[in-house]
Amino acid sequence: MEIKINGTKIILKVGDITEEDTQAVVNAANSTLMGGGGVDGAIHAKGGLSILEECKKIRKDIYPDGLPTGEAVITTGGNLKADYVIHTVGPICSGRFTEREEKLLYRAYYNSLKLAKEKGIKSISFPSISTGAYRCPVDKAAKTAFRALIDFIKNENYIEEIRFVLFTYDVYEIYKEAFNGI
Repeated sequence: MEIKINGTKIILKVGDITEEDTQAVVNAANSTLMGGGGVDGAIHAKGGLSILEECKKIRKDIYPDGLPTGEAVITTGGNLKADYVIHTVGPICSGRFTEREEKLLYRAYYNSLKLAKEKGIKSISFPSISTGAYRCPVDKAAKTAFRALIDFIKNENYIEEIRFVLFTYDVYEIYKEAFNGI
């Protein structure tokens, strides 16, 4: 599925984010930046040690206590097709989605796009942040993601292509329903 907003192409698809050929892929990281499960583990495994080494440097030099929820940092793409990985930490929802979790998730998406713009990145792929192990409700997370995306496009109008690369058809269908509400 594809639409355009202010010249930015937005694509929804089912796939493996580690195979995307956009300039950057977004990692739904944990605050340690040392890899983990789900998207985070897959990106670190396929991207190789250079990503981990850069994450260790970020932890040492910038975020010794871990990357705060809603913030974003960038590393090389290592062995990925993408040139860069933007690491962001979404909120841990544990099944609930309060105003606090919504704001933090919004910031994770918005700050990832803002960092992409700062680095001259024109195409980016996102997973569904915080909807796996962090258990945010997919329908509410999708609406929040699209709201952040639309706000960024309206304010910045810089990114040419934004992809949502979703791991299952079930999640795709929920995003598609939220997408149709734009």
